Amino acid sequence: MKLAIQKLRKSFGHQVVLDDVSLSLEKVHTLALIGPSGGGKSTLLRVIAGLERPDQGEVWLNDSQIVFQEKLLRGHRRTVGTVFQTFNLFPHLTAFANVTLPLEKVHEYTPQNARESATEILERFQLMEHAHKQPAQLSGGQRQRIAIARAVAIKPKLLLFDEPTSALDPEMTGEVLDLIEELREEGRDFVLVTHQMGFAHRVADQIAILSQGRIVECGPPLQVLDQPKEEVTKQFLSRILKY
Repeated sequence: MKLAIQKLRKSFGHQVVLDDVSLSLEKVHTLALIGPSGGGKSTLLRVIAGLERPDQGEVWLNDSQIVFQEKLLRGHRRTVGTVFQTFNLFPHLTAFANVTLPLEKVHEYTPQNARESATEILERFQLMEHAHKQPAQLSGGQRQRIAIARAVAIKPKLLLFDEPTSALDPEMTGEVLDLIEELREEGRDFVLVTHQMGFAHRVADQIAILSQGRIVECGPPLQVLDQPKEEVTKQFLSRILKY
């Protein structure tokens, strides 16, 4: 993945959420976005996904600029798989239908091809036994793994994870992180918003610290997490690692 962000700014009303964010990364498989709550991590992820339009600035992914016009954004969104902290599954559909629906309606698969793709990905993630269940019949970890399967099924060029374990207990967190690490070991490119510092240290090539809408530090995990340069980073890590 090659990712370039130039002077990105985003406000909601009078609240500035992203403030002149710039970043340039080449040949990165995994970027972890960490930092204090409200620092702009999820908003930056949604801009990369094409789900939010910045007020100004540019985003380039693999040398192609993301053009924030609705017609062109629809094409960009088809190439990105996004996994949210609240699963975002359709509650009235089975796990199987949650995977096939976007394949048919967004990616124009035939019903047969959608079923084949869904079966393949659910079997791969050992979820086929839950295919007939609705989300309310699944554990939180199972729901999130279904959401990941749905994101992977579209064969995206980039996966985006927005705090995918924040709603899970420790055991279910482990299940989901194991699956994400498996995807990373396959060489998939993804951007991950997380508060799991140990996991970020293990899987990320680069870590960016966002605080008050700005990237205050970015670099390899050994640098950012073990030998931070900025006082903001040091204070954040001392708080989050205290217990």
